[in-house]
Amino acid sequence: MLARNARGNYRFAAARGMPFSSGAVADSGFAIVHVCVLPMVRLSDGYGLIERHMREVNRPIHAVCGIELRIPAPLTPRGFDEFNRGYLERLGAWDVLIDGVNPIARTNVAPAVNAPAEPSLFGFHYTVPGADIARPAFVLAGSAEMSADKNGRRELVAKGDVSPDGLRRKMECVLDNLDQLIAEMNVRWDDATAVNLYTVHDVHPLFESLLLPALGDAAGRGIGFHYSRPPMTGLEMEIDACAAREEITISAG
Repeated sequence: MLARNARGNYRFAAARGMPFSSGAVADSGFAIVHVCVLPMVRLSDGYGLIERHMREVNRPIHAVCGIELRIPAPLTPRGFDEFNRGYLERLGAWDVLIDGVNPIARTNVAPAVNAPAEPSLFGFHYTVPGADIARPAFVLAGSAEMSADKNGRRELVAKGDVSPDGLRRKMECVLDNLDQLIAEMNVRWDDATAVNLYTVHDVHPLFESLLLPALGDAAGRGIGFHYSRPPMTGLEMEIDACAAREEITISAG
């Protein structure tokens, strides 16, 4: 069941035990705008940039439904928890949490080349009125190769295995996670305007046999490849997606 963010005009899939939602889908009559911040700005300043932009477009801060971050390097589990404490404290100050749950989806990866010196804001998504939009608008948070066992415990698939078979198993897991999320959100891959793949491994042999067939019509719009690592040590692959009406670039200056 999706939870409702009435003030932000979207519903979201709460991610148990995680500091972000798995994804968000705009309410009927609303679309999603994707903002790229160029150049990236350190996250401590990025919060203010988001606040200013939302005021300029006359949308409440609650309309923010996705945030894209870049970090210097993958974090240990303890480092990941520490990072998220500060992140949630800032979002809590925005008063966007719903019953203590963060409705905003997130992708948070570590570029393998030209990584930022500190956590930085890469982009964000927000909802806008769009009654003329017939297709659903959504954001899928970055999903890595973690699966849940029958007791709900999350475990890493093909841990430490970056052989061709290991990478295939990882990608199968990521796509299965996203397929389940898409079904829960009642949207389709066909409607995605952007799909992004984050890894430092050569997974091109899996494009024709696995990745592209899974994406439906979205495959024809191409895959954004980012030579980056997921945010936690031990993870090797991540995929996210969105269906946005508009893509804009704003300056951090």
